[in-house]
Amino acid sequence: MTQKIPNSKIVIREDGKFIKKDIYDYFVEKKIVAFALPGAFTPTCSNYHVPAYEEEYENITALGVDEIYCISMNDPFVIEKWKEISGAKKIKFIPDGNGVFTNDMKMISDRSASGMGPRSFRYSMYVEDGNIIKLFKDEDGKFDISDPKTMINFLKENK
Repeated sequence: MTQKIPNSKIVIREDGKFIKKDIYDYFVEKKIVAFALPGAFTPTCSNYHVPAYEEEYENITALGVDEIYCISMNDPFVIEKWKEISGAKKIKFIPDGNGVFTNDMKMISDRSASGMGPRSFRYSMYVEDGNIIKLFKDEDGKFDISDPKTMINFLKENK
């Protein structure tokens, strides 16, 4: 699989100000592992997904990865608070509050039945210089292959 990261505009907060940013800029001239999840403070995301990537940060970056990003369809305020509460210090959190990036990635999952509305599927991807090299997408509601162990195995096999 090789496709480009979409040129999606997201809204972040820096120094108390809202800034529109092109998410593609996060991926240019870098090797990135990014994982996306349904939402901040949800049980699987908070108890397993984020802590697992935080714990495996050194093992992943030792395989040539520059940064690890967590992308969630939440506003910048929620993402800031979630990062603080999670205790994650190494991975970078990217808000996709309007779901533009998630929609452009064709990763929208309808969670209306559980009162969550549109959210992201759970997935992880390895990206080199803005090109998606590998994407691991979990079945809706599952946490099977977007985990860091699967990514580490892929990186080791393709080093």
